[in-house]
Amino acid sequence: MAYRQLLGAIRQADLDYGLIADQDRIAVGVSGGKDSLFLLTALQQYRLIARRYDHKDFTVMGIHLEMGFPDMDFSAVRDYMEAHQIAYVDYPTRLYDILKLHPRRDGSIDCSLCSTLKKGAMVKAAKEYHCNKVSFAHHADDAIETLFMNMIYGGRIRTFETAMHLSNSGMDFIRPLVYCFEKDIAACARNELKLPVVQSTCPNDGHTKRQVIKDLLQQVYAAYPQARQNFLTSLSNTGQLSLWVKGEDWHARG
Repeated sequence: MAYRQLLGAIRQADLDYGLIADQDRIAVGVSGGKDSLFLLTALQQYRLIARRYDHKDFTVMGIHLEMGFPDMDFSAVRDYMEAHQIAYVDYPTRLYDILKLHPRRDGSIDCSLCSTLKKGAMVKAAKEYHCNKVSFAHHADDAIETLFMNMIYGGRIRTFETAMHLSNSGMDFIRPLVYCFEKDIAACARNELKLPVVQSTCPNDGHTKRQVIKDLLQQVYAAYPQARQNFLTSLSNTGQLSLWVKGEDWHARG
């Protein structure tokens, strides 16, 4: 899928879920990985599409939370954003120091705590830069993996939302890449946009429950290539949702 088609997928997600409104100021969380760098670059381009076809204007900026992981060099990212006139800041935090004080039982970083802390830090940073929305680079494969993680590890059929409002912070979160698959983003980031991807030095990188599910799904896709798109379609196919209902809930439904 080419860059133009990926931009079309972003627009379709925006139209389907009402992600972006006129005069929004959107902060994109930039980890340095291909997904977040692609999202920031694509949203900057999507501004022109939305202005022309949907008569709405918005601004976007990248915010990189400086986690404190060793040997992370973002100089190439800063140079790229400046060259392409994309607003971008490095936002200092002490998140890694905090995570080291609250490890899991095996001594490793607690990914759940990390996610919570990063979300809070992004809200704080976004407000400081007068943004009313935070955009994360979770894509279609992330949504499918989250569904399977919740079913396997949590016993619930659930994935993340395309958009949500946090009432305690007053901040809106959006995920414009939900119709974009990782392989297409990776190819575009590498071949068309030539993004300056920064290799993560997080000690948990590649050793998470999500990676286990990702590897499992790759086996499924190898055997059933159509499953990837069907899994994504199922996430919004509410008309075909059929689950068991117990007791009083069953009588209420009847």
